Amino acid sequence: MTLTSPHTSALSLEDRTTGCLVGAAVGDALGGPVEGWTPEQIARRHGGPVRGIVGPWYEDWRTARPIAPYHKGDGHVTDDTLMTHALVRVYETVRDHLDAYAVADHLVPDLITNPRWIPELEAEALPLQRIFLAEKWLVARLHYGHVDPREAGTGNIVNCGAAMYAAPVGVVNAANPAAAYAEALDIAGAHQSSYGREAAGVFAAAVAAAFLPGATPESVVSHALALAKDGTRAAIEAVCETAAAHTDTESARGPLRAAVAPFDTVGPDYRAPSLGARRPSRLHSVEELPIALGMLLAGGGDYRRTVLGAVNYGRDCDSIATMAGAVVGALRGESAIPRDWAQEVSESSRLDLRAPATGLAAVTREVFARDQDRRRAHEAAFAQIAGRP
Repeated sequence: MTLTSPHTSALSLEDRTTGCLVGAAVGDALGGPVEGWTPEQIARRHGGPVRGIVGPWYEDWRTARPIAPYHKGDGHVTDDTLMTHALVRVYETVRDHLDAYAVADHLVPDLITNPRWIPELEAEALPLQRIFLAEKWLVARLHYGHVDPREAGTGNIVNCGAAMYAAPVGVVNAANPAAAYAEALDIAGAHQSSYGREAAGVFAAAVAAAFLPGATPESVVSHALALAKDGTRAAIEAVCETAAAHTDTESARGPLRAAVAPFDTVGPDYRAPSLGARRPSRLHSVEELPIALGMLLAGGGDYRRTVLGAVNYGRDCDSIATMAGAVVGALRGESAIPRDWAQEVSESSRLDLRAPATGLAAVTREVFARDQDRRRAHEAAFAQIAGRP
């Protein structure tokens, strides 16, 4: 059942923006400690499905996985949120639409210049020291390699790395999914190629569609499908068709995984990817975005049900819950997010989760005014060359 309310259309830009960014961060923090595991492993570890904020999988989190010595859990956000907030800061600096050059000129310098509190490291450090290898690619290619920003994503592993922080693009293009899609594709060219870049565009479009008055989970998926291409479109279609037959996310987990499996290159064991994993293809899709949209449908647009469905799905569940949480928050506003979860994540991560939303909403209003001026100038110029009807 899809949850709707008579006041949904009256939610303000600011409320939806706060819901989107806070919803993404809380989903990220809930999914972080169980990322990479299967639903069965998660249930064994926690005595059943995760129902809220939990502690780290390993008590010795600093040494259990040397390649990722991070304190995931206890309300700590991961690199999904760190990158999302970094992109918000770029928008606050540029105060207009972004492109791949903005990533090179502003995002990369921020990652390597400005120390910040990193929750999973429990220390102040450069964001570069926390972001994972597919995101470090940005620094290697753009700062050290001086690659054309529009093409820098080529050669990186194809994953959801660019999509996981694309929610701000959807906000800046609120209620205009096509524009969000185009802008996110341009931005993501610096980071990803193929279906990884496509996922960023479609996720941004889904967020923008969630801002439309009267939007529902079904309408968000419809807008996503109208723009998605190739394997990404096919995967969303297959997953969401399956999700429509379910009224709860727990029963949907297995069927949704089966639906996305033909399009997912990683394979059944998330921690041991197949030899063909994460390579460019027109036939494949990242797993995270279709599953996030599927959970949105199965959860009926309810934040708790949708995000916990994403968390207990396992695999790359922090990114799935980030995307699902962003869309639900944009649909239903900040009040949809359990206040105790948001407060604990904010306090544990030492982050003001609302401040980035306040800044981004202000930028969004400025960009809309700029777009109006540009559109009017274009209309006036066109009228002179084409003649008035």
